[in-house]
Amino acid sequence: MQDAEEIQLRELKRQRADAAQVRTRLHVSIALGAGLALRARMLRKLFAVSGDSLVYGGLAKNLLLHGRYALTLPNGEMYSTLIRLPGYPLFLALCFRLFGMENYFAAACVQVAMDLATCLLVADFARRMAPARCKEGAALAALWLAALCPFTASYAAIPLTETATICMLALAMNAMARFREQPCWSSGLCFTFAVTYAALLRPDGALAAVVFAPVLLLEVRRCNGAARIEAGKLARMAAVCVLLGLAPFGAWAARNWRVFHVFEPLAPRLAVDPGESTHPGWERWVKSWCLDFISTSQIYWEVEGDKLDVADLPSRAFDSPAQYEETARLVAKYNGNGYELTPEIDAGFARLARERITAHPLRSYVWLRLGRLADMLLRPRLENLPIDLDWWVYAHHHKETAFSWAYAGLNAVYLALGIAGLLLRPRLSTPRTTTRPWGPRFWLPLAAYMVLRCALLLTIAAPETRYTLEFFPMLMAAGGVAMAAGWVRFRPASRSERPSTSSA
Repeated sequence: MQDAEEIQLRELKRQRADAAQVRTRLHVSIALGAGLALRARMLRKLFAVSGDSLVYGGLAKNLLLHGRYALTLPNGEMYSTLIRLPGYPLFLALCFRLFGMENYFAAACVQVAMDLATCLLVADFARRMAPARCKEGAALAALWLAALCPFTASYAAIPLTETATICMLALAMNAMARFREQPCWSSGLCFTFAVTYAALLRPDGALAAVVFAPVLLLEVRRCNGAARIEAGKLARMAAVCVLLGLAPFGAWAARNWRVFHVFEPLAPRLAVDPGESTHPGWERWVKSWCLDFISTSQIYWEVEGDKLDVADLPSRAFDSPAQYEETARLVAKYNGNGYELTPEIDAGFARLARERITAHPLRSYVWLRLGRLADMLLRPRLENLPIDLDWWVYAHHHKETAFSWAYAGLNAVYLALGIAGLLLRPRLSTPRTTTRPWGPRFWLPLAAYMVLRCALLLTIAAPETRYTLEFFPMLMAAGGVAMAAGWVRFRPASRSERPSTSSA
């Protein structure tokens, strides 16, 4: 009789497990379908090839046709360059080889697939790092947050490095979690590939390796499961992964030394080739007043090569009438010189910058830097949308202003959920678990990455909201954990979860 009851109980548990698995697969299918629909709409509305996309495409085309990492002048002459790392040109070259030369649309379609893969990687990372009772809920919540995020989806429609970089960060996070559970060669090599290719896409991609790798090794050595791997084997794995990760940059640095006779293992911060002017005076002067993306777009990107109007400068660019007159004189000289920043004009801007910084050091070194960072974090992410840069002027465009504020609110929701997930350190007050979210100390690399990246962004002169897109894989995963943990904490306990009471 007891055996029959046990068999019936096992069968009931199996049926419940099968039903839960079906529900999970249905959730995943619907979420990915919604994500695909969103990205297909973005692709139809926003696909465009210009600016940096053409630079990357030119490098890819010359790699395929001529075997040279070079750009082409309007007269057809090629010249070698190091202003862009080879990661994204290699991706475009592969797409061009498979789908046709200069087929940027096919590359964008591949990026859509990569972005959907990112959604799955983020969801799996959240599942692995959440407490036992929150795992499935955290994975599904993170999946929906990733699939329906319009900020990352909009960049999948444009041939730029952002989608591939975000995918590599998600892959690195996922491999990090798998390596923590079971240190093995596959997870270690996957992590190495992810952080290496992230750095080959953009120089700041190297930050993932700098932050994640040391914390991962320390965590593995502390983890109970690390007893399965000897210290010697872990050291060998680390050595091999480091050598494999550094090899592409060694080859890139050797190429740059051979061609340009400079040591450059990444790419120049200001994207200029050796011998080209960096205009340090202009850069420093822009830092002394630039605060938001509209100044980046209308002023910083226009110099040099286009007309500069002193009327476009904000009032904070001048501390006195004398500064206004000197600035107007330099602008007039620049416009009259064929829109070229000569050393003399650059020196004039350097004098202005020195004067402004000396008079207001706190403004220059603290408040403006924090303001630029806040603009990159909190501004509505509209740079890819057909919306005016002065979106906040309600009198000019009622609908666009309302939409922009809604976008800003949605961006704030992602930030709030992610921060809540990272700060969710207290023990969950549930009957069956006392586990902390994210496992022992594993919230640290995510928080450390975002903090260090913010510190890096404090140094730039002209803010762009796309520079903070790399936070979203972490915000989505942490937000999924926060949502699932909140649901577990506040939902009524089921009958099976209620503590049993015995009668006297």
